[in-house]
Amino acid sequence: MNKLLRTGVALAALSLLVAAVAAGSADRSAQASDTLVFGGAADPVVLDFALISDGESFRVLYQMTETLVGLKPGTTKIVPQLATSWKKSADGKTWTFNLRKNVRFHDGTPFNAAAVCANFNRWYNFRGALQSSSTSYYYNVVFAGFRYGKGALAPKNGLYRSCQAKGSNVAVIKLRRAFGPFLGILTIGPFAMQSPTAMKKYGADKGRLTADGVFQPLGTYGTAHPAGTGPFKFSSWKVGDNLEIVRNDDYWGKKPLLRRVIFRPIADNAARLQALQTGELDGYDLVEPQDIATIKRNKDLKVLDRPAFNVAYVTINQAVEPFDDLRVRQAVAYGLDRARVVKSFYAGRGEVAHEFMPSSIPGYASNVKKYAYNPAKAKALLKAAGLTLPVEVEFWWPSDVSRPYMPNPKNNFQAFAASLNKSGFKVVAKSAPWNPTYLGRQQAGTAGALNLIGWTGDYADADNFIGTFFRTEQEAWGFNDPKIFDLLNKALQETDLDARAALYQQANRYIMGTLLPGVPYAHTKPALGFRRSIVGFVPSPTTSESFASVRKLG
Repeated sequence: MNKLLRTGVALAALSLLVAAVAAGSADRSAQASDTLVFGGAADPVVLDFALISDGESFRVLYQMTETLVGLKPGTTKIVPQLATSWKKSADGKTWTFNLRKNVRFHDGTPFNAAAVCANFNRWYNFRGALQSSSTSYYYNVVFAGFRYGKGALAPKNGLYRSCQAKGSNVAVIKLRRAFGPFLGILTIGPFAMQSPTAMKKYGADKGRLTADGVFQPLGTYGTAHPAGTGPFKFSSWKVGDNLEIVRNDDYWGKKPLLRRVIFRPIADNAARLQALQTGELDGYDLVEPQDIATIKRNKDLKVLDRPAFNVAYVTINQAVEPFDDLRVRQAVAYGLDRARVVKSFYAGRGEVAHEFMPSSIPGYASNVKKYAYNPAKAKALLKAAGLTLPVEVEFWWPSDVSRPYMPNPKNNFQAFAASLNKSGFKVVAKSAPWNPTYLGRQQAGTAGALNLIGWTGDYADADNFIGTFFRTEQEAWGFNDPKIFDLLNKALQETDLDARAALYQQANRYIMGTLLPGVPYAHTKPALGFRRSIVGFVPSPTTSESFASVRKLG
């Protein structure tokens, strides 16, 4: 599953607002040398980073807004952005940020320490519908507590305590407890800086929850007046047709080479490919594996690789006997022909995974226990566990879905079932639609002993992978292991980077050697398709790439 696929706003209701305020329609031509036309799978939800969690909104907003700290292009290395430097207190609860000077929001108002505190306090002071996890998903997940929250959302349960402006260019943020991933979390868009003046003027916080729990904005900030500090600024939006951003000529950094970028929503994968081939699009993301060869054969097109920042895995639910026995879980690991699946179904864009996080993240351990395909060893382990072969196992896979880490779940399942059947098991196939049935069952621990699932990271920290999976007891895994819980919670509170990395390496060795809650099998590099004339685009592992460095030849 991927948290960026969650949506927190009613798009249908939004279209009426946008139609009324959008300033015209952008030219669709992809021929202008100063214009890039990019194809998305859908419209953004709303142009207010605090209120969204979907990838299409992220892509557009990353061009218009900036965070205190960012990532070096193409990597997960944290670098300065709106903050030029920072330091933390010895207890890890106070963070002091020195801010970039002479920066202005798109509405002309200054970016300064007061604006930083206004953004943090906006999130903390959310009331009513804005506190819903379907609205402020990332603030809920990371900071949890609100000033006016109750129960689990009460202030005392939250991470954020206060923000103080010391002059114009120093912001001091205080937390209620030490939190190791704090810097990494600040790189993601929902914690970007937006103009306090524009948000107040255009009713950014005005809205309500619909009967089905979806936030409906009533102001026009997120539909026609978004104001960040980024290299591009909002121009117009016609829902269902196009969204246009234009160069910010007052940008504090290096000015974009393009004059404008147009985002076009095209839901159908084949239609996006065709639009690229005809020149209607200059590029698009999430190219289907079967389309990669088609793009590569066209002399006018090219494929770019997004660095692997995901993991596909087979869950082993220990609440289902006999999978509470480590030897049986090891038999599953040896019985899955992971190399064949990666070679057969990932179009050369996958690599066999040996742990539950990609190697680009500090804390990855190169010396974990590995499990090469070995049917004979799997059978021997099952016999050693006192079982009669074949051992029947219910194995679930999701239908009607394609994920970056799992382009065709049925293919993966069929290959894994065949290899397990050769390794002392008798697979009983089960399937269900991805949403809500499959995801609901998987999370509730009722999707068999084995099931296919995966994860795409939100930010470059080990806690976003193995911490998300194993820091607390979860029904999907069916185990209660205080050792791994304590270890990962200790790592969460550790603020020394080297010490944190060592703790996560220890955790990875324990997970793959002693615990073995499942079997990771693939990290994949999602593909982007571009016209060959487009240069300077650097894909980000976290999809936070900027179009500011892009230019168009010819």
